[in-house]
Order: sequence, then C-alpha cells, then structure tokens
Amino acid sequence: MTTVRDWEPNQAAAIIAQHAGREGPTLLILQALQNAFGYVPEAAIPMVAQALNLSRAEVHGVFSFYHDLRDKPAGRRVLKLCRAEACQAAGGEHLVARAESKLGVAIGETTADQRVTLEPVYCLGLCATAPSAMLDGRVVGRLDDKRLDALVMEAQQ
Repeated sequence: MTTVRDWEPNQAAAIIAQHAGREGPTLLILQALQNAFGYVPEAAIPMVAQALNLSRAEVHGVFSFYHDLRDKPAGRRVLKLCRAEACQAAGGEHLVARAESKLGVAIGETTADQRVTLEPVYCLGLCATAPSAMLDGRVVGRLDDKRLDALVMEAQQ
C-alpha cells in the first residue's frame, strides 16, 4: 500500500539538502521526495532546481523520464502491468485492456474511490514468465485472465 503525507516545504528542503551533495543528486532527491510524500509535488521542482543550480526544465526532464515518479498521489494500492516487448508478445496488451475495463480507468489513472492506481511498467525482469505484473511491489508472472482478475480483486479490497 502507498503512503501519502501532506506537502511540507520544510521537510522537502531538508530532503533536498540531505541529497544535494551526492553524485547524480537529481534522481535521488526526486525519489526521496516521492518516498516521503507519496508523490513529487509540483512545488518541489523549483526547489530542486534552485538547490542543484539547474533549470526547472532540466529537473522536469528527469522527473518526466522516469515512469515511477508521480506528480499526484497514487491510490492505496498500485497495480503495475508490464508493457515491455516480451509481455506484449505474450498477450500483455489484452490484459491491460481487461484491467482498464475491470477498474474503469485508463492505464496511468487512479480509480475514483482512490483505491487502485493502474500504471504501466517497462520490464519487471520476468520475461521468461510473461506477461507479468506488480501489485504493491509483489511481482506476479504467467498472468492470464483468471490471475489478472484475482489481482484486480485483491487490489480493490
């Protein structure tokens, strides 16, 4: 399950300061902010840019490149469906459409009751057991309609 906390600029500033001196700090800071707040608030982008002497566009470029970084809180449960080539070849796109239909949201969205966020992921390292998914960090391979339906039901509880 995901945890979301209210935005605290002072806490964000402390997180940024903690990581600013490290090598390759932009991604580390963005990940730390998401770990702290459950997402990367838009207000954090200029703070990161200023601390690292980067433009907002440079920080936003890093933020938008990584699919795991969110600009809004996720639902209580996060169901990720692999959309990499092996999973696509094994029927993954059919399962994406099925999950979207079952949850009533498009991939990348959260259900209206904030219970489930359906996200794409681009390789879980389970190509030999494709198609695959991840529910709150637990990976599941050899998905079929029945196993996907069970995952969706589990996510909705």
